[in-house]
Amino acid sequence: MPRLNVNGSVREFDAEPDTPLLWVLREQLELTGTKYGCGIAQCGACTVHLDGVPTRSCVRPVSTLGPDEKIVTIEGLASNASHPIQKAWAALDVPQCGYCQSGMIMAAAALLKAKPRPTDADIDDAMTNICRCGTYNRVRAAIKAAAQGGDPKQAGLNIVHIVGSKA
Repeated sequence: MPRLNVNGSVREFDAEPDTPLLWVLREQLELTGTKYGCGIAQCGACTVHLDGVPTRSCVRPVSTLGPDEKIVTIEGLASNASHPIQKAWAALDVPQCGYCQSGMIMAAAALLKAKPRPTDADIDDAMTNICRCGTYNRVRAAIKAAAQGGDPKQAGLNIVHIVGSKA
């Protein structure tokens, strides 16, 4: 039976060789944080890390992968959402519908690992994921916040959380 190294564990699966990695992750390994968006590697909702490189899993056949390659999904990035990019995402209210967010987070995490202090041009080059809600300004701000130690006030957005209301 074929095996994959996913989130630090070698897992067996049963699928046709041309099955995209995305479907093995979601349907066989029950890791549903990685989303199906377009099926043609354009939107990025299916982004996972493959040996540290952001990879669109919807077009990557499982037959091209082996148990020595390390796959990390959103579930494996930080199980308690403690990764700096996840914290910045939450602090800056990046998600709206949230569908693209796991792919965005994975792309942003790979960017910060490769370039801990990314420029705007670095962010533009790395963040090719599509967000239908248009949260790109908040994505950029969250990446900058994570790069600057997690302080959302230094990220360029002035987000005020209102608790309760006076009616």
